Amino acid sequence: MIIGVDFDNTIVCYDKVFHVAAYEKGLIPADLPVSKGRVRDHLRKNGMEETWIEMQGYVYGLCMNQALPYPGVIEFFHQCKARAVPVLIISHKTHHPYQGPGYDLHQAAHLWLDANGFYDPDKIGLTKQEVFFDLTKQEKLNRIAQMKCTHFIDDLPELFAEPAFPSSAQGILFDPNDIYNSVPMLKRAQSWKMVQTFLI
Repeated sequence: MIIGVDFDNTIVCYDKVFHVAAYEKGLIPADLPVSKGRVRDHLRKNGMEETWIEMQGYVYGLCMNQALPYPGVIEFFHQCKARAVPVLIISHKTHHPYQGPGYDLHQAAHLWLDANGFYDPDKIGLTKQEVFFDLTKQEKLNRIAQMKCTHFIDDLPELFAEPAFPSSAQGILFDPNDIYNSVPMLKRAQSWKMVQTFLI
């Protein structure tokens, strides 16, 4: 078994940090539910698509250290380590934002992983050679196949529908907000505890 895991919105939860950033910039009302999706939808509804794109770079770059791991994800990695099950992080992430200041998004992600114990040998103990930030979705799909992942966990159902998604890998859709309950033919987990039940 070789488990591949997406990074953004699968390992890292951005709900609170997007809400705080948008509220501090005066872009949303205080009573908007704390959800990345609700922030995105509010900005788009109000004709602020460009603002939303720039905000993503701001959060994934300058505010990355404020983001939290999803509950249970660190325990999942610990359990895999205890059982000698290889786990790789494979993510589609541009090096710099599409718009706005040129934050180094790869460096910010590596610093977040380091701060949360992923690179600590006494904790999760991943090496940087087990973490891949690929620049395109196609490169990510190629990486999943190249690394011979038997399972891959991602928050986007469309990834598993891609022709290049390897047939030898089982997809697990991470859906903590239960928004894809009508998507057929996918194993779906609403928490990392469920992922752990499926795989460990």
